[in-house]
Amino acid sequence: MEKRTARLTLLIDPRKKQIFEEICAAQDLTPSQVVRRLIRQYIIDNAGERELPDWLRASVRGD
Repeated sequence: MEKRTARLTLLIDPRKKQIFEEICAAQDLTPSQVVRRLIRQYIIDNAGERELPDWLRASVRGD
């Protein structure tokens, strides 16, 4: 199971951040939920030959 203990800080243009937050809210999602989903999908798409745990693959399908 995932443990949500790490923090990721990023810099983003304030206008993009505002639009992103508005879209997230319209979909009843938090920005963190969307970013976590994007990161998981990126890992799966780009992992190459790396062995990925089942919980990581399953979380994208059933997020």
